Amino acid sequence: MIAALWVPFATVVGVVTSWQVQIIDNDWVERQQAACRHMPFPKMEYIAAWTGPVLGISAVAVCVLLAKRIRRRYGVPLWGTKRGLAAYICAWPGVLTIPLELFLLYAAYSPANSGPILGDCR
Repeated sequence: MIAALWVPFATVVGVVTSWQVQIIDNDWVERQQAACRHMPFPKMEYIAAWTGPVLGISAVAVCVLLAKRIRRRYGVPLWGTKRGLAAYICAWPGVLTIPLELFLLYAAYSPANSGPILGDCR
């Protein structure tokens, strides 16, 4: 069942891509300060910001659908199979990381309070 392997993959990749939002934003600020001028906002930050929650929510949704399928087909709970157990174990951290991913999505769209400080540019 490939669906069972999707849950751990989506959980890990969702968190990693959400953290990329911060890395991209910090890099953008540093490039502006080095160039001593305002630069266009990187579109890759929006892509990374949306990818995190999409993967996190899809991991949990696939786990729920997988649980229903295994229950209907084999008559055992999700953790009754090896891959189902792996999906079940990885779904819980996925549930806990969804708020972080949603916060980073919000942060990507919220304007910076003071904007990047360009320093003493002469």
